[in-house]
Amino acid sequence: MMTTTSFAGKRIVILGLARQGTALARFFLREGAQVTISDVAPADQLSAPLTELAGQPVRLVLGGHPPELLLNCDLLCLSGGVPPQIPLVAAARRQGIPLSNDALLTLQRSPAPAIGITGSSGKTTTTTLVGQMLRAQNEQGQPNGAASGAHGAPPDAPWAQIWVGGNIGTPLIDQLEQVQPGDWLVLELSSFQLELFDGASYGPTASPAVAAVLNVTPNHLDRHPSMSHYAAAKANILRWQQMTAEGRAEGTAVLGADDAVAGGWLRSGRVEVAAGSGQEALSFPLADRRLGFGLSEPVGDGCWLTGDGWLTLHLDGREQRVLPAQAVQLRGRHNLLNLAAACAIGAAAGVQPAAMAAVAAAFTGVEHRLELVRQRSGVRWYNDSIATAPERAAAALLSFDEPIVLLAGGRDKKLPWQDFARLARQRVRVLILFGEAAELIAQAIADQPGPGDDLTLLRCADLPAAVALAAQLARPGEVVLLSPGGTSFDAYKDFAARGEHFRALVNEL
Repeated sequence: MMTTTSFAGKRIVILGLARQGTALARFFLREGAQVTISDVAPADQLSAPLTELAGQPVRLVLGGHPPELLLNCDLLCLSGGVPPQIPLVAAARRQGIPLSNDALLTLQRSPAPAIGITGSSGKTTTTTLVGQMLRAQNEQGQPNGAASGAHGAPPDAPWAQIWVGGNIGTPLIDQLEQVQPGDWLVLELSSFQLELFDGASYGPTASPAVAAVLNVTPNHLDRHPSMSHYAAAKANILRWQQMTAEGRAEGTAVLGADDAVAGGWLRSGRVEVAAGSGQEALSFPLADRRLGFGLSEPVGDGCWLTGDGWLTLHLDGREQRVLPAQAVQLRGRHNLLNLAAACAIGAAAGVQPAAMAAVAAAFTGVEHRLELVRQRSGVRWYNDSIATAPERAAAALLSFDEPIVLLAGGRDKKLPWQDFARLARQRVRVLILFGEAAELIAQAIADQPGPGDDLTLLRCADLPAAVALAAQLARPGEVVLLSPGGTSFDAYKDFAARGEHFRALVNEL
């Protein structure tokens, strides 16, 4: 259901002059709103977005978020990097000023149905795969009639256009004029975006027709007050799907069966989040249409890895093989899980196994995610800069059988390092630490008992020094892996900038 609320003449305040903020500004200006954008950074640090908005009738308030921003404010919009716990947002809540963001507005205003994908890891790879599968289905013809019953789905394929965006890097809010009812939107949604989804305020348009939760593991605890807050934010993607008169969600929920949290929700048919640190307990039923995915025992309909090594769809009592796992080019069990997720999500939208298989067999990955940069002197160099949590770095280590020279560090997110440290002692020959978290990681390694006495642990001032040292120490047949486990914000604007710098350094060797 598309909302058509007019913003003409409304006073809109946007916090955060990043890609989401500039996209929101363009959207509201076309709507005829009066737009103010505020950012805590000064003008000399915002040259790119300021250039993008040059000549536009936008009021800028830079260097802070003063209370006066809320005077006569009709709607306060937050970019993803702006925590809703800051004083200005708290004041807006007290004054009854509604909150929103680009993702929520996109779902509300889109004339086309949407697929929303969230999770602690694997979002971007899965979102990219789903978009490619829908496009491949467009080329091959009609959707799979047995699986095409998602609420709001276009009745016929080929669909007019597939739009992929959201947190993946391209906000779609300022492109909605081009979206048609016969299209599909495929959106990656972060916990930062989802924490503002509030069906009590915005109605059932606050969740996508096909809503997927890949996994829920500790992440972003430097931003969310507790795991309960974080899990509740993730659950919002499921909570506000279109409701029937009987109070049942009418869309499709897709959940990872192998994950402790999402798998528990799938098996019980309910989302349960315990109370904690000011977060109220959360409990609600999932949509009647549920699909799972996993690499172990099937749990109802969905996509599963069978005992003979095939990814197989189980749908409405039928089994349809997609492709054998050995035909997948992506490295790592976690990427096989991402592929199973994409197949289950694609099935919810009507994609046939042939289109899934064509994409799965050709897909080599997304940049900064176990990306092969170069082979030099018998050593393969991989860029996994996206690994901004210890769990993601651990998954990368499990993707290789070769001896590993690991580059890790960056800024800690208040996440546990013990499991990573245990695995590093088993899998890594040389660990080179850099950035703010270097000493924290070194201590986690030292605190782990068991094997690992042969692990060489070294520290460097920064990434260039770490790459230079790795080039000296790596042996033919080994892998040099940048999988930091921490964010990039101690030295770079984001993980992509860190990954691009790593690529440049490696190619200069």
